[in-house]
Amino acid sequence: MTAARSAGVIAALIVVALAVGLALFVEQTPGTVLGDGTERRVPAFPSAGGTTQITVRPGESAGTIGQMLQDAGVVRSSRLFEVLVGVTGVQNSLQAGDYEFDAGLPAIEVVKRVAEGKTASRDVVIPEGRRLEEVGELLERADVIHKQDFLDALKLAYPEPFLRQTTLSSLEGFVFPATYSFNRGEKPQDVVDTMLRAFQEHVADKVQVEGQDLTLDQVVTLASIVEREAASPADRPLIASVFLNRLRLGLPLQADPTVQFAVADDASIAQYGYWKKDVTLDDLKLDSPY
Repeated sequence: MTAARSAGVIAALIVVALAVGLALFVEQTPGTVLGDGTERRVPAFPSAGGTTQITVRPGESAGTIGQMLQDAGVVRSSRLFEVLVGVTGVQNSLQAGDYEFDAGLPAIEVVKRVAEGKTASRDVVIPEGRRLEEVGELLERADVIHKQDFLDALKLAYPEPFLRQTTLSSLEGFVFPATYSFNRGEKPQDVVDTMLRAFQEHVADKVQVEGQDLTLDQVVTLASIVEREAASPADRPLIASVFLNRLRLGLPLQADPTVQFAVADDASIAQYGYWKKDVTLDDLKLDSPY
């Protein structure tokens, strides 16, 4: 490398170092700073914990995003954000979305998250044996989507192959119980499709009932009854065996969960929730397909 070329490289590095150093000084020094020829006050970081939510819209520049982050107290200086974006070469990689930042997060980590599209996610645990209405409530409680939007999305068409096999009019039983990571404000149909894809992968593609002439619909229905009937996971095989024997002999299942499911209309849900604890003789008289 020639002396002139070496000097040019060193000069460029010095410029970058000075820019980063100046930006870091601005971020670390609350008070008034000079910017575009005028003075303005830099907001201080929140002193305690908590999170800040920021929405980055498609096409917004590093300067616009940086100013928004500064105004929200996520970074001390919008200029620092711009410099770090430039130094790391991610000017064209900043991604739109809803972001959530913890107080005191280093500016370089803020840049990294926006460049990699690491939006605010919510982990939602969907336990086994939950009704669709209960799943909707869990999603709404996690600030992913509203319960009613979820229920409405269940009525749409989806591409999973197992849906071509079912004759059931509802997706009850096909929402796979698992822990999901969703962004705030997800599209309801995307949430439902994610759960159905999980069912396709973990159940529909693998289910085999040896020696039993059961359809996928029947397997899911029976599994739902067993889930509610069993006091513990260890009880499930025995209970399933009892029910299969009753079906083989043409006997009624006589399972409380079918009645519990049937009696949970809007009025009764307000009294005891989605699952009535004790089934009465009057409940057994209810005319229902369950």
